[in-house]
Amino acid sequence: MNLLDYLPGVPDFPKPGILFRDISPLLAHSDAFIESILQLESLAKQFDYSHILGIESRGFIFGSALAHQARKGLALARKPNKLPLASHRESYGLEYGSDSLEIQQSTLPQSARVLIVDDVLATGGTIIAASELLKKAGFQVAGALTLIEIAGLNGGKALTQKGIANQTVLIT
Repeated sequence: MNLLDYLPGVPDFPKPGILFRDISPLLAHSDAFIESILQLESLAKQFDYSHILGIESRGFIFGSALAHQARKGLALARKPNKLPLASHRESYGLEYGSDSLEIQQSTLPQSARVLIVDDVLATGGTIIAASELLKKAGFQVAGALTLIEIAGLNGGKALTQKGIANQTVLIT
């Protein structure tokens, strides 16, 4: 099964020059979604991790399905002001703006080795921010895993330069 058949590109969204990969068709096709999780699980086996961190919002989908499949705990990296308890925060730049991520301080045990999961790796800024967030909170980063990497934006290279081991199912 070619997963790219279920991940159409939408040009100039959300801004001119950005090619947005729409995961909706993949999620709507049960066999394609199952296959994407099986491929993520296969890549995840090379990491030594105890928990998964899903990045808001599409990383929640793949992170939770992978956590279920791999029988690992799941933590969520949320956008600002969505968590009820004390949180750690990290700000970062996007290819089309800036944002912040937060993780609730009491979510993970201090011994957690965390695998960061998101749907798309573009410039790497979001995953680098998630990694910094985890480190500031006292957790170990096991690596990062994404479904898609947009090759021309060099996100994988940026992660490697920051010392973040990473794997991707598809490079487009």
